[in-house]
Amino acid sequence: MTTQAVAINQSQDASQKVAADDDKAQMPPSVIGPAPIGIFDSGVGGLSVYMHLKQALPQEHFIYYADTLNVPYGPRPSSEIQQLSLTAVDWLVAAGCKLVVIACNSASAHALHLARQKYPHIPIVGLVPALKPAVLNSTSKNVAVLATKATLDGPLLNTVIDEYARPSQVTVIKWFDPELVPWVEAGMPMDSDTPMRLKQQLYQFAQQQVDHLVLGCTHYPFFREFVLAEVAKQGLDIKVVDSGAAIAARVKALLQQQAAAESSTARLGHKFLLPTQSVLHSMQGLSVGHTTQRHTDRLSDLEPQHASSLAVPKLAFFVSDPKADLAQVSTMVQRLIYPV
Repeated sequence: MTTQAVAINQSQDASQKVAADDDKAQMPPSVIGPAPIGIFDSGVGGLSVYMHLKQALPQEHFIYYADTLNVPYGPRPSSEIQQLSLTAVDWLVAAGCKLVVIACNSASAHALHLARQKYPHIPIVGLVPALKPAVLNSTSKNVAVLATKATLDGPLLNTVIDEYARPSQVTVIKWFDPELVPWVEAGMPMDSDTPMRLKQQLYQFAQQQVDHLVLGCTHYPFFREFVLAEVAKQGLDIKVVDSGAAIAARVKALLQQQAAAESSTARLGHKFLLPTQSVLHSMQGLSVGHTTQRHTDRLSDLEPQHASSLAVPKLAFFVSDPKADLAQVSTMVQRLIYPV
């Protein structure tokens, strides 16, 4: 593991006004840089989408809002998912993001339409499990969707079932395990009961003649290799699909349509938010911070040449849990996006 350098930026301008609303997440300091793409998920699962995005758009910068204080979203009622999701999108819009990806299937299923209504001037991309390609490519006419309960019950997935699966006479088997997201957040320990249940379910899918398994939660691609290994071990004829690549292609197309990728890099006056107290993995362009820190925007008036010494990270990763240990968060993020 590359040695991490801990960088703590302290506010030096006490004269600036601090907002009085204690309940709102406060915006950290900023440096001059390109307008970022915002990513939101209930936890670290959206990093699986980030991996596709950074590959498709290597010149872009990203701000990630991880609602670690409220993960997982799957068991929560629709109204609560909507409230939490809009709080995250509000934060990313206030951070100056030119486009927002709701990299959470549960949030997309229940709050995507509300976010788009609230911010019609900002492209907001949501996720729906990759059921359509699974249905179109299935020969057994049996596909399975592994997702959270909120996603399985949500309108986005069921619209795809109504429009594609039923007309094609494809049976869609829904299955969820509420422990899968916590398992990924915990680092996927193999001594847990969760991987054993997953192995057993794969066998059950094969008994039901499932030939395509859709990973319908952004946390799940992180155990894709585990699933593929088990499929091979059991000799199962099951293909595993997810929506990460399709989302990256959609984001790239939107940026190209608006010429946002070119114009944003020319905007020298744009502010890119940096965690005020962060663990900075400088060689990899990663910084980690809290969303709830109250700090002044002390760098907002700097000329671009004066801010040039402050590097804009490729990924600024913020967590909503104010008690989260940033060193531990940084280690987790690095393990997921820089696998050995």
